[in-house]
Amino acid sequence: MTQEIFPSWPDVAAQLVNVAAGRTAADTIIKGGKWVNVHTREILPDHDIAIAAGRIAFVGPDASHCRGPDTQIIEAKGRYMIPGLCDAHMHIESGMLTPAEFARAVIPHGTTSMFTDPHEIANVLGLEGVRMMHDEALMQPVNIFTQMPSCAPSAPGMETTGFEISAEDVAEAMQWPGIIGLGEMMNFPGVSNGDPQMLAEIAATQRAGKTVGGHYASPDLGPAFAAYVAGGPADDHEGTCEADAIARMRQGMRSMIRLGSAWYDVETQITAITEKGLDPRNMILCTDDSHSGTLVNDGHMNRVVRHAIECGCDPVVALQMATINTATHFGLERDIGSLTPGRRADIVLTSDLKTLPIETVIARGQIVAEAGECLVDCPHYDWPEAARKTVNMAKDLTGTDFRIDAPKGANAVTANVIGVVENQAPTRALKFELPVTDGQVQSTGEVCQIALVERHRATGGVVNAFVSGFGYEGQMAMASTVAHDSHHMIVVGTDPEQMALAANRLREVGGGITIFRDGVELALVELPIAGLMSDSPATEVAAKAEGMMQAMRDCGCTLNNAYMQHSLLALVVIPELRISDLGLVDVRSFEFIPVLEPHS
Repeated sequence: MTQEIFPSWPDVAAQLVNVAAGRTAADTIIKGGKWVNVHTREILPDHDIAIAAGRIAFVGPDASHCRGPDTQIIEAKGRYMIPGLCDAHMHIESGMLTPAEFARAVIPHGTTSMFTDPHEIANVLGLEGVRMMHDEALMQPVNIFTQMPSCAPSAPGMETTGFEISAEDVAEAMQWPGIIGLGEMMNFPGVSNGDPQMLAEIAATQRAGKTVGGHYASPDLGPAFAAYVAGGPADDHEGTCEADAIARMRQGMRSMIRLGSAWYDVETQITAITEKGLDPRNMILCTDDSHSGTLVNDGHMNRVVRHAIECGCDPVVALQMATINTATHFGLERDIGSLTPGRRADIVLTSDLKTLPIETVIARGQIVAEAGECLVDCPHYDWPEAARKTVNMAKDLTGTDFRIDAPKGANAVTANVIGVVENQAPTRALKFELPVTDGQVQSTGEVCQIALVERHRATGGVVNAFVSGFGYEGQMAMASTVAHDSHHMIVVGTDPEQMALAANRLREVGGGITIFRDGVELALVELPIAGLMSDSPATEVAAKAEGMMQAMRDCGCTLNNAYMQHSLLALVVIPELRISDLGLVDVRSFEFIPVLEPHS
């Protein structure tokens, strides 16, 4: 499929020069706004912006010399004119939406540029899945830059993915028109230990002159961290405290601090700027993972910027972290990220810099949203049948598949249990004593059962373990084919029969999320594309997602955004304990450990 590539600055420079000089009329002039200049950290009142060919031609106190009889006039009426917001690191699939529907959801929130890593679909459909995401991204009326996924599997030897990404795949993708760099390099032990494939992927990206995304999910800031930085990753979003942010910036990385649906890592790290007074140029705001409910009800990058301001950050500094800092990091500061000549005319009008109401959104010189309503078409890719039939289970499951047998003669066992931590990606490695009935280990109290069901190659594999922190009560189960990063199926429940019902339901509908209690389905979110996304509108998906989260609450769960926690339980690159199709993984040592401690 061929996409129309937006004309570059040199393509239209002659037209911009003529408009700026007053020899040719501008297509559009925004009159009488406060120019928020993210290059100089100034707010300049009573300025105009003249636009031609989708780019800014002139910014100054009076653009009347650029006006012609057909020039569109947008009255700013004293409002702030800020650059369109940029999300530096995100996964579209986490919104449960295709790129088109994700764009339609975030455009009214002022997001005009996204740097997306489609490693979720890469785990399910490989390079072909990445290409489909890339192609739909280039069809959109805003800027969606794609990072080529680096790690599928995210931790080789620890999980089995639907497809694997090779260094050759990375080198090929670097030639695609919308590829901006390499997605987060999650295999940080591999980089630190000099793994040839990881270094080859990084080298292919650097030789293409593109940016290498980082992911260093370890608290160890000693030689292992130094080795990772020396390997080439240029940014990191896995920091959770001020020391993490400072360490990354001191080593020449960009510290990406995130506010997603479940990750609240801004408040604890932005103090490096607000209290320690470090240079903010190397700190960037991002979302990482936002589900459709957050996008529809709370916002996107506007939500992150507002939160940074609430945490004590100067509003213009916060805007820099969501515009020019991001553009500079990816080598695009001459194309996006500021309201200056030659740049894409991606502009937001807002009446208040602190609360940041998004009133008018302009992308590539066109009004794309007004008062919270998207006004443009976001074209859909024609997703093939192969992308819609990805839940490959050998057979329907029964409660027997979810049994955990105790050692013969045991009345109780000591189990290694995954401990969920509210609002954070890391888990805890816990131990609980659990009772045994009829030779079967029972989940009890705050501990319930977790299973990973293989869904890529129909092996029939089911790995069972235990998890705590959800607070589920009664006879229930929740299943999801969103299971970062390998995206098998995760089933969490208190009863094996309910777990079987939930798993079989997702096999039937081709992927998504479902919750059963007492044999009745309480909620279903269909995600037919790769078992990860829906091509329905965000409002419809968000309504179903809210029904799903309400069903979780009805089953006793009180965690904030517990669904996001559920979806990460197989993420074998973030400590401490995770589940994979190969067993229970201690991510601190990257070793498999038994579910049940040896019986003494």
